Amino acid sequence: MDVRYTVILEPDAGAFNVIVPALPEVATFGKTPEEALAMAREAIQAVLEDRTAHGEEIPPSDVGTARIETVAISLPAA
Repeated sequence: MDVRYTVILEPDAGAFNVIVPALPEVATFGKTPEEALAMAREAIQAVLEDRTAHGEEIPPSDVGTARIETVAISLPAA
């Protein structure tokens, strides 16, 4: 069974943190976007294997349903 998850790469001090909204226990990063995505694949695989081994639910694919929005906030001038 193939599943796809939304992966967010968040720049942080010369690296990229990985966020997987459907799998909050995924915690990884990479020095480049490509490395971060490779690490994300490995972390997602490990989490799904662990969930399967413990009889836990595997979330369905969230691609096409996840939304990322931008919110603008106005701050008073300092």
